Amino acid sequence: MNKWNFFTTNEISADGWLKRQLQIQAEGLSGNLDKIWKDIKDSAWIGGSAEGWERVPYWLDGFVPLAYLLEDKDMISRAQKYIDAIIARQAPDGWICPCEVSERETYDTWAIQLITKVLVVYYECSNDERIPKVVYDTLRNYYDLLSSGKIKLFNWSKLRWFETFIAINFLYERYKEDWIVSLAEIMHSQGADYNEFTHLWKRPLNLWKHETHIVNITMALKHEALSSDIIGKPYTDNAEKLYEILYGYNGTPVGLFTGDECLSGLSPIQGTELCAVAEQMYSYEHLYARTGDSKWAERLELIAFNALPATISDDMWTHQYVQMSNQIACQRFPRKPIFRTNGGEAHLFGLEPHFGCCTANFNQAWPKFALSAFMHNGNTIINVVPVPCILNSKKAEIKLETNYPFENQFRYIVNAKDKFTFKVRIPSFAKNLMVDGKQMNENELTFEFDAGENKVIDVFFETTPHFEDRPNSLKTVKCGSLVFSLPIKCEKKMYEYERNGVERKFPYCDYELIPISDWNYAYCKNEFCVEFDGVGNIPFSSENPPITIKTKAKKIDWGFADGYEDVCAKIPESTKPISEETDIVLHPYGCAKLRMTEMPLID
Repeated sequence: MNKWNFFTTNEISADGWLKRQLQIQAEGLSGNLDKIWKDIKDSAWIGGSAEGWERVPYWLDGFVPLAYLLEDKDMISRAQKYIDAIIARQAPDGWICPCEVSERETYDTWAIQLITKVLVVYYECSNDERIPKVVYDTLRNYYDLLSSGKIKLFNWSKLRWFETFIAINFLYERYKEDWIVSLAEIMHSQGADYNEFTHLWKRPLNLWKHETHIVNITMALKHEALSSDIIGKPYTDNAEKLYEILYGYNGTPVGLFTGDECLSGLSPIQGTELCAVAEQMYSYEHLYARTGDSKWAERLELIAFNALPATISDDMWTHQYVQMSNQIACQRFPRKPIFRTNGGEAHLFGLEPHFGCCTANFNQAWPKFALSAFMHNGNTIINVVPVPCILNSKKAEIKLETNYPFENQFRYIVNAKDKFTFKVRIPSFAKNLMVDGKQMNENELTFEFDAGENKVIDVFFETTPHFEDRPNSLKTVKCGSLVFSLPIKCEKKMYEYERNGVERKFPYCDYELIPISDWNYAYCKNEFCVEFDGVGNIPFSSENPPITIKTKAKKIDWGFADGYEDVCAKIPESTKPISEETDIVLHPYGCAKLRMTEMPLID
């Protein structure tokens, strides 16, 4: 049973910089894919001839909560048109995916798992009374086909079986019918057990395998949180066991696991797929809701404030397929890419670099993150991630004013409608915690409110910049939930063209980022000066970052990866200084599109 439950878009709205981030997303690719990209605007899901598998559901999974969070009538109307078209094409027996009856046995039903999850998301935003029956008929048909042996889980559906439990749990809460539990048991028994794959995660292979595919794995972290209750299994925190192996052998400074496109080890010049960023965040949101364990919330913050903005352009019209910790250029590889199984364009910023799944799927990350800011259970509400937002629930209206993670000041304006308990999660890295001017030492604040009581709560804590160790004697600078990198100035080279019927034109064209400043530095002092410049119109701006750190460095003979001119060596060829000490200014990782994040510390 969940420790905490999610609020809906009817109860949470974004504010401050978070609202601006969602607006940028709506003005960019996410809010316009149905107008410009054939796999959405001409999808088989709505009667067209383009892709009819995962891309429309992926897009709706983010577009729907984005539309409702922003209360954008046009976007809501467009979302409804897609949902109406999908429902209208549901077969009498409940089958919902766009394929012929004769094709069902060979159709990968990952699409069923995904579209039923999306329908639940849509229902939670819209309260559309049709949706429970649509989900019921879809999953009942799925159960009939699976239980009779007419179809079975294979490929993606076998590896992503647990995603179905968003809809299974939704359905069981409403109907309590035995077949729903039986379906859950079939999904669990036919689905992959990731504990059997962990031996493959300790040594990277230049080989594509479902068992090491980074998106499958980041999705799977929440499998036990979603499935254990309905199948009658005890919750064992299996996600932590998987996390420790994954991070120990494939971890990055921003909490990701390398995967370009399968697990890729600890090298700072290997990449991580954007789909995995979005899915790892979603897994952590559910893991925190299930357990209430602060570690999942802190890991969620780390990815959301660093990895997510880093791999999407400031205007959110373009994105990378993979990001690298030490990313000195984003230029096409004319021959063999540095990536293990990705193509030579995977790190470019564009409409669909390498492959289009991320084009559709990255849309869910920011909206679902916003919906995780507050959670509830009974008479208790908790602020999980302290980002600017407004909660308006049956119990209370709570407005949080803050510029976190760029600043550490928080003002909660609370108007209680009923008696309730309010909790505030305090990060483990917080120092000198002050609450209403009084010093405290707590990892969770608790306040009791009576009906009609109004109160303002001021919270402040400090965060200290420091080095964190990385493999091969490299260091990363971190302050609170923000990781800092040496930014590399760049020129952008724009490409407008058409390939396979997909047009790229400004602003959704492709870009190479060509470095024009030095990157071959080593830290030379453990001294940091933090400067806050204010959050501008683009919260994670690559031109005007809201916060910077000044420190000392010297140039070294770093060198390039063997065979490449635009990829730095995995580790420096030499740490002997080749310059005098100089000041360098670090930017948040999420603001630095070209960057050095892991560097040596020399004396």
